[in-house]
Parts: sequence; structure tokens; C-alpha cells
Amino acid sequence: MTDPAKSLYERLGGYDAIAAVVFELLPRLENDTQLGRFWANRGNDGIAREKQLLIDYLCNSAGGPMLYTGRDMPTSHEGMGISETDWDIFTAHLKATLADFQVPQQEQDDVLGFIDSTRDGIVEA
Repeated sequence: MTDPAKSLYERLGGYDAIAAVVFELLPRLENDTQLGRFWANRGNDGIAREKQLLIDYLCNSAGGPMLYTGRDMPTSHEGMGISETDWDIFTAHLKATLADFQVPQQEQDDVLGFIDSTRDGIVEA
């Protein structure tokens, strides 16, 4: 049962658990035949920075102590041409990654609910 006194960050297992999910999720996205175009011309240092920013963003948004210093989601994704289909593929990869880590259903729902709240600022086409 979910403890309402704990933040989502705590219920997910904190920094290390969130980082582990990101480190599995990003390669899935990069290797996806449709989504891979967003990373096709990125250098390793850029991808490493993106991973760290994503970890910080997710930790901060889930109630953790990390400071997110990146741009807001609309600014970060502006001009990328992210479609509804791209979004659906992304969320399918996220769901599969959370399932692989055996994240409890309530926490999966909370993560997906938060991620879905960012959709309007990311999807353009």
C-alpha cells in the first residue's frame, strides 16, 4: 500500500532508482526506429548531459532534493516536431521500463500522470 506521507521520489526509491530507470529508458528511445532521429546527431557529452538533466528534473518533480537547472519543457522541445505518435511510442517505452524495474502500479500511475501533464508543452505536430 502507498504511504501518503512519502513523496513519489521516496516511493520510487530515490535518486539511484530514478537514475537507473533513466539509464535504461534513454537507450531504448535512442534505438527506436522512429524516435532515434532526436538523438541521431548528438555527441556523447550532449547525451550524458541530457541524462543528468532528465534525472534531476524527474527527481525534483517527484519531490526529491535535486535542483533542476535546465530549461522548461516547452523551450527544451520547441521546434523538434514531436508528434502524438512520437509521444505514444515514448510513453510505451516508459511503461515498459517501469515494468522491467517492477515499479508498483500506483507509482507507475503517478509517474505516467506527471509525465502526461507535460505533454501539451512537448507535442507540437
